[in-house]
Amino acid sequence: MQESDRLKQEGNASFQNKKFHHAIDLYSQAIEAYKTPTLLCNRAFAYLKVELAGAALADAQKAIELEPGFVKAYYRKASAHLLLGKFKDAQKDFAVVLKLVPTDKDAKEKYDLCEKELKRIRFENAIKSKEGEPVSVTVKLGTVSPLYDGPRIENDVITVEFVESMKEHLRLEKKIDRHDVVFILLRVLAICKTCPNFVDITVPDGEDITVCGDTHGQYYDTLNIFKLNGNPSPTNRYLFNGDFVDRGSYSVENVLVLFAYKLLYPNHVFLSRGNHEGLPMNRVYGFEGEVRAKYSAEVFDLFSEVFNALPTGHIINKQVFVVHGGLYSSDGVTIADLQKPNRFREIPEKGLICESLWADPQPMPGRTPSKRGVDCPSFGPDVTANFLKTNDLRLVVRSHEVKDEGYEVDHDGKCITVFSAPNYCDQMGNKGAFIRLTGGVMEPKYTTFTAVPHPGKRPMAYASGFGLL
Repeated sequence: MQESDRLKQEGNASFQNKKFHHAIDLYSQAIEAYKTPTLLCNRAFAYLKVELAGAALADAQKAIELEPGFVKAYYRKASAHLLLGKFKDAQKDFAVVLKLVPTDKDAKEKYDLCEKELKRIRFENAIKSKEGEPVSVTVKLGTVSPLYDGPRIENDVITVEFVESMKEHLRLEKKIDRHDVVFILLRVLAICKTCPNFVDITVPDGEDITVCGDTHGQYYDTLNIFKLNGNPSPTNRYLFNGDFVDRGSYSVENVLVLFAYKLLYPNHVFLSRGNHEGLPMNRVYGFEGEVRAKYSAEVFDLFSEVFNALPTGHIINKQVFVVHGGLYSSDGVTIADLQKPNRFREIPEKGLICESLWADPQPMPGRTPSKRGVDCPSFGPDVTANFLKTNDLRLVVRSHEVKDEGYEVDHDGKCITVFSAPNYCDQMGNKGAFIRLTGGVMEPKYTTFTAVPHPGKRPMAYASGFGLL
């Protein structure tokens, strides 16, 4: 018990210093020495901080089994369910909290928020098409407000001058007129509808492409990437590997600039879908609230339709496989297999598209259940080697996970994680990174960078009130 308590105190100190992975290791050692419900809940909280909701759920449930009336464990369960957008399950947990502590105002508030979200979901489900997919959004361009004095798209053509003016206008926390936002979204949607699930990219010998990971609404850090590495151009290609939105409260600015560059250089700027380009995550992590606050529910619905059309991944020079999450629950998956699923829908809860956007690597061989609480396993170095051999590829590049240095190389150098949101959520203290690949060489070169100052809007300022950070 003494050793366990010592490790617990060290874990608490690491948690306070935002070293959440180290805290998890210390709590795990403490639990091995002497397991208590409090230790399990502490580790569950650390798991929530690094977005491993499945592991948090497991710890909370074990704590409840040890002490059935432990209120904190039900809070942890509820928070994990909210991380996954499972409002019905979260509401059940908050109901138990209120049964145990009827005066708990926070639990009552979150119980009511869950009910509000569930009513909205029921309404949206009622207007889905017979195929179970959302009805295609029809949005009229409308007219430009006579009071608007910002940059405009002239003659239905995106120009370098417009994009540069737009970047500065947004940097000053000013909005682009709704007419031009809708124009951008409709044009990007049209391009995406012509793309296969996995898009082939050709980079000529001696020319470069830069692969960026999650940017999560950290618009000012995205601008810093362009400052460090140059703006996109026909000779300075970019691939942004998903999770453009949510968490950061400048997600509208972030995604609009990426979309505008896609229109400016459709054959040189590439965008993959991440697990946060989907409705369940957008409901919880702020993007829906942000679009509604800055524009309207109708514009958010159009964003959702564009997200449903984004390519699942890319293959660079038939050598480098780039996808947001990772690899698959069975061996023998081919690129031809990955082209078959219908991606023009919300992210499914299982299958190849789900695994592409949600899976994570692990150091040990084989596959184990995901700690994120989704129906796709983590994959080991043998899985990576098998996939690359099956498809005659050299390298997997993926994102989806915060890394202290902004990137991490695993699986004998064959699987690289890149994450481009430094000091994630203004609290993680991590660096960001991007990878540069040169045609004809295709050896990754890494650049790391730290966060830059941004206006004072806190992360998830537009979230639904669940307080998940």
